[in-house]
Amino acid sequence: MAITIQMKLNEQLYLKDPQDTRLGRKIIQHSILLIDEIGFEAFTFKKLADQIGSTEASVYRYFTNKHLLLVYLLCWYWEWMKFRIDYNTMNIEDARKKLRIAISSIVDTTRRNTSIEFVDEDVLHRIVVAEATKAYHTKEIDKENKHGFFITYKALAKKISNIIKEIDPNYPYPRALASTLLEMANNHIYFALHLPALTDITVEGGDLSQVEQLLEDFAFGLLNAADKE
Repeated sequence: MAITIQMKLNEQLYLKDPQDTRLGRKIIQHSILLIDEIGFEAFTFKKLADQIGSTEASVYRYFTNKHLLLVYLLCWYWEWMKFRIDYNTMNIEDARKKLRIAISSIVDTTRRNTSIEFVDEDVLHRIVVAEATKAYHTKEIDKENKHGFFITYKALAKKISNIIKEIDPNYPYPRALASTLLEMANNHIYFALHLPALTDITVEGGDLSQVEQLLEDFAFGLLNAADKE
């Protein structure tokens, strides 16, 4: 039986938290499916309303515009990833093992978790890979950042950077490495699927093991090199 897991997200992203109502959860569920099907540019609240058998006005009661809906979906995903890293590294003292678990969690978060009935994480992950940069590569990024829109992503990166600092307190770029690992995972999945000449990995049948190995080789290669200096 499905259970309800509620993520605490920035209240400025929404007018009414969709996690709180049946209609809101339906909006989240079908917005993920529709964006994945037609892409963010073609996605509209009218098309979403038609899909869920509701009205465009009902969607606007939850979100001011589709940009904020996209940011909300991404923040939900990042918060879920952070939760998974916290859970999987609980009671682990070996920092290198924690980083491997964190890297595995970055990849494993893409797989469907049937305990959350209104979110298909695997489908949401495809949106993160294809559409995420459209949420923060915008002219409004500085204003939105001041309002805390991306605090969830920053908290996730900080979680990983803290693990990196446990491995090597003197490593000079823990935040850069953490954010690079997160972006690298998405970029190379996208490259493997659409621009294969830009990567050395392949993604076939949903197998992301090469992505995980790439992240480990990159992270520990830098950290091991720093140890030798």
